Formats: sequence, structure tokens, C-alpha cells
Amino acid sequence: MPDSQRMEKIVSLCKRRGFIFQASEIYGGLNGVWDYGPLGVELKRNLKDYWWRVMVRERDDVVGLDGAILTHRAALKASGHEDTFSDPMVDCRTCKARLRADQLPEKNEVAQCPNCGGKDLTEARAFNLMLRTNLGASEDESSLAYLRPETAQSIFVQFKNVLDTARKKLPFGIAQIGKAFRNEINPRNYIFRSREFEQMELEYFCRPEQGMELLDYWLEERLKFYENIGLPRAKLHVLTVPDSDRAFYSKGTYDIEYDFPFGRQELEGVAYRTDYDLTQHQKASGKSLDYFDEETKQRFIPHVIEPSAGVDRTVLALLAEAYAEETVTDGKGKSETRIVLRFHPRIAPIKCGIFPLLKNNEQLVGKAHEVQAQLRPLMNVFYDETGAIGRRYRRQDEAGTPFGITVDFDSLGERDPALRDTVTLRHRDSMEQERVAISDLGSRLVRAIA
Repeated sequence: MPDSQRMEKIVSLCKRRGFIFQASEIYGGLNGVWDYGPLGVELKRNLKDYWWRVMVRERDDVVGLDGAILTHRAALKASGHEDTFSDPMVDCRTCKARLRADQLPEKNEVAQCPNCGGKDLTEARAFNLMLRTNLGASEDESSLAYLRPETAQSIFVQFKNVLDTARKKLPFGIAQIGKAFRNEINPRNYIFRSREFEQMELEYFCRPEQGMELLDYWLEERLKFYENIGLPRAKLHVLTVPDSDRAFYSKGTYDIEYDFPFGRQELEGVAYRTDYDLTQHQKASGKSLDYFDEETKQRFIPHVIEPSAGVDRTVLALLAEAYAEETVTDGKGKSETRIVLRFHPRIAPIKCGIFPLLKNNEQLVGKAHEVQAQLRPLMNVFYDETGAIGRRYRRQDEAGTPFGITVDFDSLGERDPALRDTVTLRHRDSMEQERVAISDLGSRLVRAIA
């Protein structure tokens, strides 16, 4: 299908199945802001939990932080955000649209408005992307604060506190998952670019001579991560950011890109930020942010490697990669289109659907609830007794549920006592079915979703 059509179908499915809703939809919606529904919040949480698992809990050299969203103005002044965190903006005098100057299409070498095709545009001017607020009872310059535009700065500001309390030696990292806010001029491509979003960031501190080696190390680690959540390496691309496009303080930056339906776009940046951030905050605050090396007896400002990933962008990549349509034949020989989300089991919102064959049979229903009670402490399961069993399978296919468990009359041992306390285990992708003992379900499924 055309890429635009594919994207439309993904957006429709997300609304229909409860993954993502437009924020404040009943009031006309809030542009560039999204709410995650019951399935979406589980998908997002599974993604974040797996990131935290591999980046923090499975490593001895990384600890966590949960920094405040409200940010001291002085911190963002020191980091350069207050003065330089901006995009070039123009107005279309014809349709009054406000647009990013660096994203305008050109015709005959003249930029034009993508809304009306007009060429009567204002000169570009800088538009600061940070969202301002005031703290306390007064609303003046003295009470000005910002909603953080990124999660990184709270890590740099708290570097010394973490260093002193966690008792880590270089190299080590501080990880954080959290909300960030940018007043985008032109939010676009669904949840890819929005005004409120989440980041998964690591600041990995090291000696200056380790910087370039660790930059390449973290690039490979991050590529492995995406493969392990279901994004194939063939659709991941590494862009070495040229000198002219890198931040002036960076000695090297890679962009990890993915082939979205709307084109190849950045999922994550892996940047070698040198000692710029800690140096800036040390100068501005007057507080020491250096590191004392017990072995060499040297004192210096650490350098830092930053893998910074967008949660929402990764969710969109997972949805785009998982979405599939195929023609299948039902039990009566009739062809139909099956819509399925082929999520990797470890990030699927629901791990297992549980179905009694008949809802009006107390024994089947009772046995199905027993299975539900057994599995619920281990994973997110969904119980469904409404409709034909094939229809229930299809509903879970659309939700991306990798496994289905059907409690049938064989589970009661009515035809063959040897099959008592077994169930039919259905596999989403192949639609193949097998008999499994209820006592083995927990360990079997936990291994599959690990």
C-alpha cells in the first residue's frame, strides 16, 4: 500500500483500539499533544521498562535519576537554551499560517507555503521553543521558570550529588526517562513531533581520552536495543552527522534513523558532548562539578556521551513495523482480511488473551478464570468471553497480543481424560495451535516475553 495510506490505517487503528487519542478531543483537540489509551499506555510502559532494564538494572555502571520538570531559569541560561534554543519561523501573508522556515517546500528556487502554495512570506525570525511559566504569586521576570525542553540538564545539574551518593568511578552513567516540552511551530507526523513528549536519555561520563571509543560503543549498544524490541537492522540507518550540522561543542554525533511510512527520520541521537555542559554549569553556579581520580590524583571535568531516544517516536516506529494486513480463510472457507500488529512479545501491550469456548458454560468459565488468576501476577492478560472464538482472536490480533489461550471441553477432560487441565495455545503470527498443560503456561509464556 502507499506509505500515506499505510500511515492513515495505523492512525485509524490506534484510535479504534485505544492506543492513542487526540488530547482534549471533545473540545476540538490540542494540536501537537496526545493521550495514550489503555493499550497505548501499556505499550509505552513496556518500552520504557525494557530500556530501563538494559540501560540501568543489567549494568553496574549506570544509575537512575528522576529530575523535576520545572527548571531553574539560570540552568537553562547556562546551558544556552534561553538564548539559542530556537527554530526559524515565517508567516504566510496569504493564509496567515506560521511555518518553520527550514521545512518549506521550494518551487523555482522560491520557498512557498505548504498550506496554500503562496510565496508571500515574511522574513525568517528566531522563535524560542521553550514553554515559560511563573513560580509563586508574582508574574514578572523574577518568577520566570521553564518547563524543561530536554531531560539532560537535570542530570548535569545533579551530577555532583549523584557522584557523591552513588560512589561510582569513571566511566559511569546517569539515566533518566521523563517528559519534556517544546513549543513546536509545526507539530507533524502524528506522535513523531509533538509539543509534549517523553525522552529516554543516558549521560555517560568518562575521561577525555575515552570519548570517541565510547561513542562508537554506545552506538552499537543502541542498535542492538532496537533490534531486540522488533525493529530490524535493515530498516535502521546510521547517519554520521557532518561537522557543519553538529553542535559546536560536539566531537562526534550519530543519528539512528528508521524508515517510517512518511520517510526516513531520526529515532535517536548518540552524541559526544565533551565537557561542555558540566563546564557551563560550573561557571554559572560557582559550584565545583569536577571529578577527582584516586588513581592518577588528577582533578578534571568529565566528558560525556549522550544516547538520547524519543519514547513517542519509538512507539510510532513499533506500530509502523508491527502493522500488517493479510488474507486468511476462516473455518467456513471464506476469505477475509486479517489486521494484525506483530509486536515483539516483550513489548506487546497484552501478552495473552484468555477465552472460555462458551460463556454460558460455568465449568469452562470457571476454568478460564483459574488460568487468568494464575497468569495475572506474571503478565498483562485479557479475559474475553463475548462473541465467536474467531472474532475474539481477531480482536487480540489487532491489539498485538502474541498468545491466545482457549479453554474448551478437552480442558475439562470430557472426551479424553489425558487432556484434562490442558488448553489450546494459539500463536498470533502463525495462527498455529497446540495443547499445553495449564501448569506449564506460566513458565512457558514468561520465557517467551522475557
